[in-house]
Amino acid sequence: MSKKSDGKVLAQNKKASHDYFIEDTYECGLVLTGTEIKSLRLGRANIGDAFATIRNGEAFVHNMHISPFEQGNRFNPSDPTRARKLLLKKAEINKLLGQSKQEGYTLVPLKVYVRNGYAKLLLGLGKGKKQYDKRDTAAKRDAQRDIQRALREKQKVAR
Repeated sequence: MSKKSDGKVLAQNKKASHDYFIEDTYECGLVLTGTEIKSLRLGRANIGDAFATIRNGEAFVHNMHISPFEQGNRFNPSDPTRARKLLLKKAEINKLLGQSKQEGYTLVPLKVYVRNGYAKLLLGLGKGKKQYDKRDTAAKRDAQRDIQRALREKQKVAR
């Protein structure tokens, strides 16, 4: 059930692809209170340290920082890093629970965006990379960049 984001990206976890092999992604809704959606639309969110868990058949995202809205009222949440519930279907939660229980797998928030007026979170099932995996990925990326550079130079000379 891999889905792509169509909406405006409000926050992105760029370190996730560096630290994890992302094997599958799920789009889920966020349960927000008060003026959190206004602050989120202004781009005042950070998911760099965020992680997701499943407890009692419900999915939650922890350490996702949404700054309080400046023009907020008394319903502004006092804790910007509180646990927020994720909206997933029961079958998806059971599938994620089984996969995340395997050794080395974790649930990583990848992006927060707005689609059709609703805040969505792209949740990835990731397996942690070792240090040598990170070096190997960087070496492959550099080699691919060198190949592309050489091809561009060759095309310039051919003209």
